[in-house]
Amino acid sequence: MSDRPTRILVGITGASGAVLGVRALELLREAGIETHLVVTSAGATVAKLETGRTLADLAALATHPWDDADLTAPPASGSFPCDGMLVAPCSIRTLSAVANCRSSSLLERAADVTLKERRPLVLMVRETPLHPGHLRLMHEAALAGATIQPPVPAFYAGLKSLDDLIDQTAARALVSLGVDVGVLRRWEGDPG
Repeated sequence: MSDRPTRILVGITGASGAVLGVRALELLREAGIETHLVVTSAGATVAKLETGRTLADLAALATHPWDDADLTAPPASGSFPCDGMLVAPCSIRTLSAVANCRSSSLLERAADVTLKERRPLVLMVRETPLHPGHLRLMHEAALAGATIQPPVPAFYAGLKSLDDLIDQTAARALVSLGVDVGVLRRWEGDPG
């Protein structure tokens, strides 16, 4: 047993939906959870376009940011203790890397390490519509141990705003990592 704090690695890739990774980081910070962040170059570009946040802004949300080009960073090793990894959003390129065990960047290597160490890996795959190649990659990644969790809205949760939807979606992904940050609206059954 370790007395170290819970440690979650968050990856942000170039798919649309950077706000999901941003909100996950904010929720983890509010819950007092140590976060490690890796942002791809495309992820930084999309985050700037969609949220107005720079790479430095994103890095400031994490306990420890890492350069995606640094394959010597601690998250590249299985000896780095981590409780799980969330890729939000997950591009098809990153999904392909996970499904095919490619480790050409820190984010890809960290995802591969997460699987080989049998730690939870949640991929918020953000693409639609899906063609057979996408589905094959999802299947292969799931067989390797990843949880494929596209950001699908939970309409039963009584969400009133886009912010509610983002909170619910990010919180559901964190629960899949075993981290409950206290904002998930759960189905309680039909009140009627």
